[in-house]
Amino acid sequence: MSSSFGKLFRLTTFGESHGEAIGGIIDGVPANYTINIEEIQAELDKRKPGQSSIVTQRKESDTVQILSGIFEGKTTGAPIGFIIPNENQKSKDYDHLKGVYRPSHADYTYAKKYGNRDYRGGGRSSARETASRVVGGAIAKQILASKGIDIVAYVDQVGYVQLSGEIDYNEIENNVVRCPNAEDAKRMEDLILTTKKAGDTIGGSIVCEINHVPPGLGEPVFDKLHAELGKAMLSINAVKGFEYGSGFDCITMKGSEHNDLFNEDGSTKTNHSGGIQGGISNGMPINMRIACKPVATIMQRQQTLNEQDEIVSLQGKGRHDPCVVPRAVVIVEAMAAMVVLDMLMRNSFE
Repeated sequence: MSSSFGKLFRLTTFGESHGEAIGGIIDGVPANYTINIEEIQAELDKRKPGQSSIVTQRKESDTVQILSGIFEGKTTGAPIGFIIPNENQKSKDYDHLKGVYRPSHADYTYAKKYGNRDYRGGGRSSARETASRVVGGAIAKQILASKGIDIVAYVDQVGYVQLSGEIDYNEIENNVVRCPNAEDAKRMEDLILTTKKAGDTIGGSIVCEINHVPPGLGEPVFDKLHAELGKAMLSINAVKGFEYGSGFDCITMKGSEHNDLFNEDGSTKTNHSGGIQGGISNGMPINMRIACKPVATIMQRQQTLNEQDEIVSLQGKGRHDPCVVPRAVVIVEAMAAMVVLDMLMRNSFE
Protein backbone atom coordinates (compact mmCIF):
# COMPACT_ATOMS: atom_id res chain seq x y z
CA MET A 1 0.00 0.00 0.00
CA SER A 2 0.97 3.64 -0.54
CA SER A 3 3.86 2.98 -2.89
CA SER A 4 2.43 5.36 -5.52
CA PHE A 5 2.70 9.14 -5.72
CA GLY A 6 0.75 11.60 -7.88
CA LYS A 7 -2.61 11.51 -9.64
CA LEU A 8 -2.10 12.15 -13.37
CA PHE A 9 1.70 11.95 -13.41
CA ARG A 10 2.00 8.92 -11.16
CA LEU A 11 5.12 7.11 -9.92
CA THR A 12 4.95 3.68 -8.29
CA THR A 13 8.18 2.37 -6.79
CA PHE A 14 9.27 -1.11 -5.72
CA GLY A 15 12.28 -2.85 -4.20
CA GLU A 16 14.37 -3.03 -1.05
CA SER A 17 17.86 -1.97 -0.07
CA HIS A 18 19.37 -5.46 -0.43
CA GLY A 19 17.02 -7.04 -2.97
CA GLU A 20 17.91 -7.78 -6.59
CA ALA A 21 16.90 -4.32 -7.78
CA ILE A 22 14.81 -1.27 -7.11
CA GLY A 23 12.66 0.37 -9.75
CA GLY A 24 9.37 1.86 -10.71
CA ILE A 25 6.59 2.52 -13.18
CA ILE A 26 5.68 6.05 -14.25
CA ASP A 27 2.17 6.32 -15.62
CA GLY A 28 0.50 9.27 -17.30
CA VAL A 29 3.57 10.60 -19.11
CA PRO A 30 2.41 12.54 -22.19
CA ALA A 31 3.57 11.24 -25.58
CA ASN A 32 6.16 12.80 -27.89
CA TYR A 33 8.37 14.48 -25.30
CA THR A 34 12.10 14.10 -25.88
CA ILE A 35 13.78 12.43 -22.92
CA ASN A 36 17.56 12.39 -22.50
CA ILE A 37 18.57 9.19 -20.67
CA GLU A 38 22.02 10.63 -19.92
CA GLU A 39 20.38 13.48 -18.01
CA ILE A 40 18.41 10.96 -15.95
CA GLN A 41 21.67 9.16 -15.14
CA ALA A 42 23.36 12.45 -14.24
CA GLU A 43 20.61 13.09 -11.68
CA LEU A 44 21.06 9.59 -10.24
CA ASP A 45 24.80 10.20 -9.96
CA LYS A 46 24.07 13.11 -7.61
CA ARG A 47 22.22 10.77 -5.25
CA LYS A 48 24.28 7.59 -5.52
CA PRO A 49 26.36 6.34 -2.57
CA GLY A 50 30.15 6.37 -2.50
CA GLN A 51 30.52 9.71 -4.30
CA SER A 52 32.61 11.39 -1.58
CA SER A 53 34.16 10.94 1.87
CA ILE A 54 31.11 12.44 3.63
CA VAL A 55 28.58 9.85 2.45
CA THR A 56 28.12 6.10 2.80
CA GLN A 57 30.85 4.14 1.03
CA ARG A 58 28.48 1.57 -0.44
CA LYS A 59 29.56 1.31 -4.09
CA GLU A 60 26.59 1.40 -6.45
CA SER A 61 26.68 2.69 -10.03
CA ASP A 62 22.90 3.23 -9.85
CA THR A 63 22.68 2.58 -13.58
CA VAL A 64 19.09 2.95 -14.72
CA GLN A 65 17.65 0.54 -17.29
CA ILE A 66 14.58 1.86 -19.13
CA LEU A 67 12.28 -1.07 -19.95
CA SER A 68 9.36 0.63 -21.68
CA GLY A 69 7.63 3.87 -22.57
CA ILE A 70 10.52 5.60 -24.36
CA PHE A 71 11.25 4.80 -28.01
CA GLU A 72 13.90 6.50 -30.15
CA GLY A 73 14.38 9.14 -27.47
CA LYS A 74 10.72 10.12 -27.13
CA THR A 75 7.91 9.18 -24.76
CA THR A 76 5.30 6.93 -26.33
CA GLY A 77 2.48 7.68 -23.90
CA ALA A 78 2.78 4.16 -22.47
CA PRO A 79 3.92 3.55 -18.88
CA ILE A 80 7.66 4.05 -18.41
CA GLY A 81 9.09 1.04 -16.61
CA PHE A 82 12.63 1.02 -15.23
CA ILE A 83 14.94 -0.84 -12.85
CA ILE A 84 18.16 0.02 -11.02
CA PRO A 85 20.07 -3.16 -10.09
CA ASN A 86 21.55 -3.45 -6.60
CA GLU A 87 25.21 -4.32 -7.19
CA ASN A 88 26.97 -4.02 -3.84
CA GLN A 89 24.87 -5.56 -1.09
CA LYS A 90 26.74 -6.61 2.05
CA SER A 91 23.90 -8.16 3.98
CA LYS A 92 26.28 -9.64 6.60
CA ASP A 93 26.86 -6.08 7.83
CA TYR A 94 23.33 -6.18 9.22
CA ASP A 95 23.32 -9.59 10.94
CA HIS A 96 23.67 -7.87 14.32
CA LEU A 97 20.31 -6.15 13.72
CA LYS A 98 18.33 -9.32 13.07
CA GLY A 99 16.52 -9.22 16.41
CA VAL A 100 17.32 -5.70 17.56
CA TYR A 101 15.64 -2.35 16.90
CA ARG A 102 17.80 0.72 16.27
CA PRO A 103 16.73 3.79 18.30
CA SER A 104 14.71 6.33 16.24
CA HIS A 105 14.78 4.01 13.21
CA ALA A 106 11.89 2.40 11.33
CA ASP A 107 12.98 -1.06 12.57
CA TYR A 108 10.51 -1.07 15.47
CA THR A 109 7.54 0.46 13.66
CA TYR A 110 7.89 -1.81 10.60
CA ALA A 111 7.98 -4.87 12.88
CA LYS A 112 4.86 -3.73 14.72
CA LYS A 113 2.97 -2.89 11.51
CA TYR A 114 3.85 -5.96 9.43
CA GLY A 115 4.87 -8.59 11.97
CA ASN A 116 8.20 -9.04 10.19
CA ARG A 117 10.92 -6.83 8.69
CA ASP A 118 13.83 -6.97 6.29
CA TYR A 119 16.70 -5.99 8.58
CA ARG A 120 19.24 -5.85 5.73
CA GLY A 121 19.83 -2.14 5.34
CA GLY A 122 16.31 -1.40 6.50
CA GLY A 123 14.64 -3.13 3.57
CA ARG A 124 11.84 -0.98 2.16
CA SER A 125 12.43 1.73 4.77
CA SER A 126 15.90 2.37 3.36
CA ALA A 127 16.60 5.67 1.59
CA ARG A 128 17.77 3.50 -1.33
CA GLU A 129 14.12 3.57 -2.47
CA THR A 130 14.51 7.27 -3.26
CA ALA A 131 16.67 6.49 -6.31
CA SER A 132 13.45 5.52 -8.08
CA ARG A 133 11.99 8.92 -7.20
CA VAL A 134 15.01 10.60 -8.77
CA VAL A 135 14.23 8.84 -12.07
CA GLY A 136 10.61 10.04 -11.96
CA GLY A 137 11.74 13.52 -11.03
CA ALA A 138 14.38 13.63 -13.76
CA ILE A 139 11.75 12.87 -16.39
CA ALA A 140 9.36 15.43 -14.88
CA LYS A 141 12.13 18.06 -14.84
CA GLN A 142 12.82 17.56 -18.55
CA ILE A 143 9.15 18.01 -19.41
CA LEU A 144 8.89 21.07 -17.15
CA ALA A 145 12.03 22.57 -18.71
CA SER A 146 10.32 22.45 -22.11
CA LYS A 147 7.73 24.78 -20.56
CA GLY A 148 10.31 27.11 -19.03
CA ILE A 149 9.92 25.88 -15.44
CA ASP A 150 13.16 25.20 -13.56
CA ILE A 151 13.94 23.87 -10.09
CA VAL A 152 17.08 24.31 -8.00
CA ALA A 153 17.86 23.10 -4.48
CA TYR A 154 20.90 23.47 -2.25
CA VAL A 155 22.12 22.88 1.30
CA ASP A 156 21.83 26.00 3.46
CA GLN A 157 22.69 24.51 6.86
CA VAL A 158 24.51 21.56 8.43
CA GLY A 159 24.30 21.40 12.20
CA TYR A 160 25.15 24.84 13.57
CA VAL A 161 26.92 25.93 10.34
CA GLN A 162 24.61 28.15 8.29
CA LEU A 163 24.93 29.58 4.80
CA SER A 164 26.13 33.13 5.46
CA GLY A 165 28.01 34.17 2.32
CA GLU A 166 26.84 35.23 -1.11
CA ILE A 167 24.85 32.63 -3.05
CA ASP A 168 26.43 31.36 -6.26
CA TYR A 169 24.24 28.74 -7.94
CA ASN A 170 27.19 27.64 -10.08
CA GLU A 171 28.98 26.57 -6.90
CA ILE A 172 26.36 23.98 -5.86
CA GLU A 173 27.88 21.11 -7.85
CA ASN A 174 31.45 22.26 -7.22
CA ASN A 175 31.57 20.94 -3.65
CA VAL A 176 30.55 17.69 -1.97
CA VAL A 177 28.06 19.38 0.38
CA ARG A 178 26.11 21.09 -2.45
CA CYS A 179 26.19 24.46 -0.75
CA PRO A 180 26.12 27.55 -3.02
CA ASN A 181 29.04 29.22 -1.23
CA ALA A 182 32.53 27.68 -1.27
CA GLU A 183 33.65 28.96 2.15
CA ASP A 184 30.47 27.88 3.90
CA ALA A 185 30.63 24.52 2.10
CA LYS A 186 34.11 23.89 3.52
CA ARG A 187 32.91 24.65 7.05
CA MET A 188 29.97 22.28 6.58
CA GLU A 189 32.22 19.54 5.18
CA ASP A 190 34.62 19.88 8.12
CA LEU A 191 31.74 19.54 10.58
CA ILE A 192 30.44 16.40 8.82
CA LEU A 193 33.90 14.80 8.81
CA THR A 194 34.44 15.63 12.50
CA THR A 195 31.05 14.15 13.33
CA LYS A 196 31.79 11.02 11.30
CA LYS A 197 35.13 10.55 13.08
CA ALA A 198 33.30 10.62 16.41
CA GLY A 199 30.98 7.83 15.19
CA ASP A 200 28.01 10.17 15.17
CA THR A 201 25.66 11.79 12.64
CA ILE A 202 24.30 15.29 12.06
CA GLY A 203 21.30 16.93 10.38
CA GLY A 204 20.80 19.96 8.19
CA SER A 205 18.42 21.75 5.86
CA ILE A 206 17.80 22.21 2.15
CA VAL A 207 16.33 25.19 0.31
CA CYS A 208 14.35 24.52 -2.89
CA GLU A 209 13.29 27.17 -5.40
CA ILE A 210 10.83 26.60 -8.26
CA ASN A 211 10.92 29.35 -10.87
CA HIS A 212 8.60 30.46 -13.68
CA VAL A 213 5.57 28.52 -12.41
CA PRO A 214 2.45 30.01 -14.04
CA PRO A 215 -0.31 31.31 -11.76
CA GLY A 216 -3.25 29.00 -11.19
CA LEU A 217 -1.60 25.67 -10.25
CA GLY A 218 -3.03 23.86 -7.24
CA GLU A 219 -6.46 22.73 -6.17
CA PRO A 220 -8.59 24.54 -3.55
CA VAL A 221 -9.21 22.95 -0.15
CA PHE A 222 -7.50 19.53 0.17
CA ASP A 223 -5.04 19.42 -2.74
CA LYS A 224 -3.51 22.82 -2.17
CA LEU A 225 -0.17 23.21 -3.94
CA HIS A 226 1.76 23.80 -0.73
CA ALA A 227 0.03 20.81 0.91
CA GLU A 228 1.08 18.53 -1.94
CA LEU A 229 4.64 19.89 -1.80
CA GLY A 230 4.69 19.40 1.96
CA LYS A 231 3.49 15.81 1.63
CA ALA A 232 6.13 15.15 -1.02
CA MET A 233 8.96 16.51 1.10
CA LEU A 234 7.83 14.85 4.32
CA SER A 235 7.73 11.49 2.52
CA ILE A 236 11.53 11.66 2.05
CA ASN A 237 13.55 9.65 4.57
CA ALA A 238 14.91 11.71 7.50
CA VAL A 239 12.81 14.81 6.72
CA LYS A 240 11.37 16.29 9.92
CA GLY A 241 10.21 19.75 8.87
CA PHE A 242 8.81 21.72 5.94
CA GLU A 243 8.10 25.41 5.47
CA TYR A 244 7.43 27.65 2.49
CA GLY A 245 7.51 31.39 2.01
CA SER A 246 7.86 33.15 5.36
CA GLY A 247 7.36 29.82 7.13
CA PHE A 248 7.55 29.97 10.91
CA ASP A 249 8.92 33.52 10.75
CA CYS A 250 5.35 34.65 10.05
CA ILE A 251 4.54 34.09 13.74
CA THR A 252 6.27 37.32 14.75
CA MET A 253 5.04 39.40 11.80
CA LYS A 254 1.98 41.64 11.57
CA GLY A 255 -0.38 41.54 8.61
CA SER A 256 0.85 44.93 7.49
CA GLU A 257 4.38 43.48 7.30
CA HIS A 258 3.45 40.10 5.84
CA ASN A 259 1.03 41.10 3.08
CA ASP A 260 2.57 40.94 -0.41
CA LEU A 261 1.50 44.14 -2.17
CA PHE A 262 0.75 43.93 -5.89
CA ASN A 263 2.55 45.46 -8.82
CA GLU A 264 0.52 46.44 -11.89
CA ASP A 265 1.59 43.28 -13.76
CA GLY A 266 0.22 40.99 -11.03
CA SER A 267 3.59 40.25 -9.46
CA THR A 268 4.18 41.25 -5.84
CA LYS A 269 6.68 43.57 -4.21
CA THR A 270 7.59 40.94 -1.60
CA ASN A 271 7.17 37.16 -1.58
CA HIS A 272 6.24 36.19 1.97
CA SER A 273 3.58 33.93 0.42
CA GLY A 274 6.32 31.84 -1.17
CA GLY A 275 4.62 31.89 -4.56
CA ILE A 276 1.42 30.28 -3.26
CA GLN A 277 -1.78 31.92 -2.04
CA GLY A 278 -4.95 30.05 -1.14
CA GLY A 279 -3.15 26.87 -2.11
CA ILE A 280 -2.73 28.09 -5.71
CA SER A 281 0.42 29.41 -7.40
CA ASN A 282 0.45 33.19 -7.98
CA GLY A 283 3.29 33.34 -10.53
CA MET A 284 6.01 34.34 -8.09
CA PRO A 285 8.94 31.99 -7.33
CA ILE A 286 7.99 29.13 -5.02
CA ASN A 287 10.51 28.72 -2.21
CA MET A 288 10.67 26.03 0.45
CA ARG A 289 12.97 24.88 3.22
CA ILE A 290 13.24 21.26 4.31
CA ALA A 291 14.79 20.08 7.60
CA CYS A 292 16.51 16.68 7.85
CA LYS A 293 17.29 14.90 11.12
CA PRO A 294 20.61 13.20 11.95
CA VAL A 295 20.75 9.66 10.54
CA ALA A 296 19.51 7.18 13.18
CA THR A 297 22.30 4.61 12.75
CA ILE A 298 25.40 5.76 14.61
CA MET A 299 28.71 4.04 15.32
CA GLN A 300 28.48 4.67 19.06
CA ARG A 301 27.20 2.15 21.59
CA GLN A 302 23.62 2.79 22.78
CA GLN A 303 20.95 1.06 24.84
CA THR A 304 18.01 -0.23 22.81
CA LEU A 305 15.22 -2.80 22.63
CA ASN A 306 15.25 -6.28 21.11
CA GLU A 307 12.44 -8.53 19.86
CA GLN A 308 12.15 -10.13 23.32
CA ASP A 309 11.39 -6.69 24.82
CA GLU A 310 14.76 -6.63 26.57
CA ILE A 311 17.04 -3.61 26.86
CA VAL A 312 20.34 -4.50 25.22
CA SER A 313 23.50 -2.75 24.06
CA LEU A 314 23.93 -1.98 20.35
CA GLN A 315 26.69 -0.41 18.27
CA GLY A 316 26.13 0.44 14.63
CA LYS A 317 28.12 -1.30 11.91
CA GLY A 318 28.24 -1.18 8.13
CA ARG A 319 28.09 1.72 5.69
CA HIS A 320 25.96 4.71 6.61
CA ASP A 321 25.81 8.45 5.87
CA PRO A 322 27.10 10.72 8.65
CA CYS A 323 24.86 13.40 7.09
CA VAL A 324 22.12 12.64 4.57
CA VAL A 325 21.58 16.24 3.47
CA PRO A 326 24.02 16.53 0.49
CA ARG A 327 22.55 13.44 -1.23
CA ALA A 328 18.98 14.54 -0.48
CA VAL A 329 19.24 17.72 -2.58
CA VAL A 330 18.44 15.95 -5.84
CA ILE A 331 15.63 13.99 -4.15
CA VAL A 332 14.01 17.25 -3.04
CA GLU A 333 14.22 18.57 -6.61
CA ALA A 334 12.72 15.33 -7.94
CA MET A 335 9.72 15.39 -5.61
CA ALA A 336 9.11 19.08 -6.34
CA ALA A 337 9.21 18.41 -10.09
CA MET A 338 6.69 15.58 -9.89
CA VAL A 339 4.27 17.68 -7.83
CA VAL A 340 4.45 20.66 -10.19
CA LEU A 341 4.06 18.53 -13.33
CA ASP A 342 1.14 16.63 -11.82
CA MET A 343 -0.56 19.93 -10.94
CA LEU A 344 0.18 21.33 -14.39
CA MET A 345 -1.47 18.30 -15.98
CA ARG A 346 -4.55 18.72 -13.76
CA ASN A 347 -4.77 22.31 -15.02
CA SER A 348 -5.32 21.25 -18.67
CA PHE A 349 -1.86 20.33 -19.85
CA GLU A 350 -0.81 21.94 -23.12
